[in-house]
Parts: sequence; C-alpha cells; structure tokens
Amino acid sequence: MGKSALFNRIVGARLAIVEGEPGVTRDRLYAESQWLNRPFTIIDTGGIDFDDTDDIAVHVRRQAEIAIDEADVILFVVDAREGITAVDEEIANLLRRTNKPVILVVNKVDHSDLDTAVFEFYQLGLGEPIGIAAEHNRNIGDLLDRMCSHFPPVDVKEDDESIIRVAVIGRPNVGKSSLVNALSGTERSIVTDIPGTTRDAVDTSFEWDGQQFVIVDTAGMRRRKRITWNIERYSVLRALRAVDRCDVALAVIDAVDGVTEQDKKIVGYAHEQGKALVLVVNKWDLVEKDSKTMGRYEEDIRRELSFVSYAPIVFVSALTKQRLPELLDVTRYVANQHSLRITTGRLNEVLQEAIHLNQPPSDKGKSLNILYMNQLGVKPPVFALFVNEPELLHFSYRRYLENRLREAFGFHGTPIWFKVRKRG
Repeated sequence: MGKSALFNRIVGARLAIVEGEPGVTRDRLYAESQWLNRPFTIIDTGGIDFDDTDDIAVHVRRQAEIAIDEADVILFVVDAREGITAVDEEIANLLRRTNKPVILVVNKVDHSDLDTAVFEFYQLGLGEPIGIAAEHNRNIGDLLDRMCSHFPPVDVKEDDESIIRVAVIGRPNVGKSSLVNALSGTERSIVTDIPGTTRDAVDTSFEWDGQQFVIVDTAGMRRRKRITWNIERYSVLRALRAVDRCDVALAVIDAVDGVTEQDKKIVGYAHEQGKALVLVVNKWDLVEKDSKTMGRYEEDIRRELSFVSYAPIVFVSALTKQRLPELLDVTRYVANQHSLRITTGRLNEVLQEAIHLNQPPSDKGKSLNILYMNQLGVKPPVFALFVNEPELLHFSYRRYLENRLREAFGFHGTPIWFKVRKRG
C-alpha cells in the first residue's frame, strides 16, 4: 500500500522501513512532524490482514487497533493499482465504527492517467478519497491540509528539558519489549518468544512519580555477521540512532545467559556515546537463588563490564514487575547525575587535593603541571584540563582524576570526559 513511504514523506526522513515486500512494519512507529506551523505526531502501523492467523499477524492487528484508538485522525491508505480488495472493505467497516475522522488516501496515483482510478474508492463509504503518490511527493500538501483541518485544539506541551529520554538496548530476545510494556503500562511493542520481532524503534511517553519519560524500545542488536536481511540492517542502525538521541540507556542483560560478547559491544557503544547507563538484569525470576546469588552475579558483571564500573546494576523481572519502581528511580537519578554541573572553584579545590595526594607523572625530566580545570558541558559531564604538556597526562592518571571527581561529586551512572588543553 505504501503506508511507510507516506510516513517517511510526511516526516521528511527515512524512519520507517520501506521494502518491496508486504508486512515489513510490525510495531507502531511514532515520529514528530509539522505542517503550516502545526506540530503533530504521526504513527505508522503494520498492514492489517484479517485472514492471517499466525502470532505475529495477530499482534500486528492489535498494534494497529491501539494506534486507531490513540489517533485523532486516521489515514486509510489503499492502492490505486490494485483497486478495492476484500481486506479494504473489512478495514473500511472497522474504521466507520470508530466515529473518528477518516481520510481515504489512494496511493500510487503516479500520473494523471490514474486519476480516474480514485473514483472507484467512493464505494468504501468513507467520503471523498484523495489521490497521492508518496514516492513522488504528489498531492502530499493537499493531504496534509485536509488532515490538519481535523486536528483538535493545540495543547501546551511541557518543556522538553524536563523529559528523560531512555533507550532500551540489548541483544534480541532478552525481554526489551516486555520491559517497555511493563514500565509504561501499555502494550506498545510486540512481545513474543521469537527473537527479532521488534524492528522499529517505538517511542512511548509515560509519567511516573511526577517525572515524564520518553522510552524507546529498539530492535535487538545481533552480531554484524549474523545480519542478513536489509530490514535487519535498518533496524540495527535505528537502534543505534535511538541511543544517540537518548539521555539514559537501559542495557538489558539476560539473567539466564549472563554477560555475552555482544552485550559488551552494545554497552560499549552507549559508553562511547557518553550516555548515562543502567545495567538491567532481566528474567531474574527464572534464576534459582540463595542469599549470595545476587552478589555473585554482580561480581561477574563487574568483571565482564569493568569499563563501565560507574553504571548501577538493577535486577528485575519484566514478567512479574519485580523492582520496576526501583529501576525507574535509578533511571531518574542517573539522568540527574548526567546533567550535574560543578562550580569552577569547587572543581579546583578537588583537583589541588588530588594533586597533593598523588603527584602528576614525569617523563625524561619533564613533569606534568596541571594548572586548573573547568566544566565545559553536561550529558555527559565534560571537563577541560589545562596543562603544560598534554602528552605527559597518562591514561592511569586521567583515570585517577576521574575517580577523585566521582568520590567528591558522585557522577553515578554517567561517563566522564576530559579535554586536555595546553596552556603556555
């Protein structure tokens, strides 16, 4: 039908996967756009097939039904070249019962010779159809004009800075979708026991204890050599983009499998991008426990993921909702630590104390002289170190200074970056 192509055209970016095969879109995919200074959220859904009874097809229909329930305006996309199908008629019957504005969008009207094909769709009883060509940007402006005419009055949105953006990342089938659904209290992502059923990154907004969250459920990241479909490549790239635009990454680890090499790479990506990080051990309900089990697990995780020793570990079960309030509390806490600012005066007090306790290194008669420090930014916290000879600042001393900052100010759950600058 071209729903995803229309979604991408309206958004102005390739967010939805577009392939020459039906059934590619499975979850609801959300994006922000605007037309004539009117912002709106647009949702792309999977194709509805009432005759297909396999598990994924049933879930796709459920996702589309939820999107219909959420929407203020519904765009029903049909294919000018195929004409009216039996499925089109069933969907039209479903949409008439919603009592919501429905715009019948006849796609693939690529040239004027197909304009007369649009009139056939009056038979669906959904009012005047509009012919477009999403791939060629034909009549998209007219469609958006009609769509905006049905919008409700504008609501005043909260300041974006108050919202914590969270990306849920991890290998396939570690329970990311179940975790998102449990945290947000909605069935926003498809949950099955088939690895890789989440292909789109799906934004979910919800509030907990007065805090607004936007949480993104991403496609599971497989090892590069195991990515064989173009679809799955797009999914991994979108998962990485979800990390790029988040504040906090929840790295989900399977409690049964423990830390794998792929877990290390996924966590490493979030670390390198400077994101606040929480290590979430899911499926904790499946582990046989004694009084020392959690301690042993934590020791193993710290050993395997030693490069993110700053990240808190939370043991949860998305299925039983065990410790989910604690996870949200920790997420909010590390987001605040990610944005922490320290005054220059207080920074240099800690710096001078650190230098006094452990003198900077020297090499071939040259000694490193650290003159002062100031904070350049947040998310992550970035500090400028002004020194006489940058090449003398060894990695081990840089790590020592990082540890002193953490002891003094916290910075729990966030990496710390240094920019070393030469001062004459």
